[in-house]
Amino acid sequence: MEKGYQVIARRWRPKQFSELVGQDHIVRTLSNAIESKRIAHAYLFVGPRGTGKTSTARLFAKALNAEGGPSATPDNESETSQAIMNGSCMDVIEIDGASNNSVEQVRSLREECQFAPAQCTYKIYIIDEVHMLSTAAFNALLKTLEEPPEHVKFFFATTEAHKVLPTIVSRCQRFEFRPISDDVIVGKLTEICESEEIQVEPAALASIARLANGGMRDAQSILDQMISFCGSDIKESDVLDVYGLVSDERIAQLAQALASLDYAAIIAAVDEFAVEGRDLFRILIDLEAHARGALLDAIQNGGNTTKLGGEMSTESIMRMLDALHRGEASVQKGLSEKVNFEVVLLKAAEESRSRAIDSLIKQVAAAGGGAGDAGEKKKP
Repeated sequence: MEKGYQVIARRWRPKQFSELVGQDHIVRTLSNAIESKRIAHAYLFVGPRGTGKTSTARLFAKALNAEGGPSATPDNESETSQAIMNGSCMDVIEIDGASNNSVEQVRSLREECQFAPAQCTYKIYIIDEVHMLSTAAFNALLKTLEEPPEHVKFFFATTEAHKVLPTIVSRCQRFEFRPISDDVIVGKLTEICESEEIQVEPAALASIARLANGGMRDAQSILDQMISFCGSDIKESDVLDVYGLVSDERIAQLAQALASLDYAAIIAAVDEFAVEGRDLFRILIDLEAHARGALLDAIQNGGNTTKLGGEMSTESIMRMLDALHRGEASVQKGLSEKVNFEVVLLKAAEESRSRAIDSLIKQVAAAGGGAGDAGEKKKP
């Protein structure tokens, strides 16, 4: 029987720590822990979705149960390694915290912990989305988590660490998974496309990385969808059309319209975006990123930048950014997305040119002081 298609995110899931990209600090720490035999009994993996938390848990379980003892570079071809990576190993139990969150289920898990592993060195429990466990379930787990049997290890993964009880966190070694940079994502996608014999424009990969918001799995899923849409030749325009994005050039033109108070150009640009079916909220986020780049440029160049067209000060750009940021909720959740988007852009343009009251007072005071000094000099 022919095997069904396996998505890129699964086919390219890391099989060794060396293949885990964007989390070098975690790879180094876990590898050193294995080599020095300083293995804790519980680990908490925290970070945004798609950054490698569950993959790291599987790799760690595979490393601890390597043939001949724990190894940071286990044999991929061994029966145990393959069973762990495909989820069929009896001693590596993956649990979804969202659907197994009752106190009865945790008590059952606690009783199972007492039994020795059937085929591996360690019995490992990987609980994904652990923050979904109820308070009673957490409390039922506390004692076992503090003093588990020697053959048991717990790996917890969560996107919302603040919802995990402090008493659970204090019993774990905590690892923070960072959002993966766009450059790293583009590098990995390039490697995948070369292996899959897919022709893709660098600008298209940059747009995919921007869409992924630091998540490698999201980026790979987007690439998979683009391959389905375009075949073996992916262009930037295809990605922009499918996901409702606009090019960097059009974002720059919109930013220049805001900086120059060209209200007609702003309204015309919004009309074009709406007719083309673009994602207005995503355009707002990209516009903020562009303005932030101009702000950094102004800071590096002594307080002014020309990246927004005319020369603008850091104070003006910060007021523009603040207005754009305040408008996110109204664009994303408002009843009329287009109207709200227009209003946010017009307010941002207007506020970028307004003077802060404290700086105006200082200027008036300085001017008044100078006039006073001049008047005193005229007195005989």
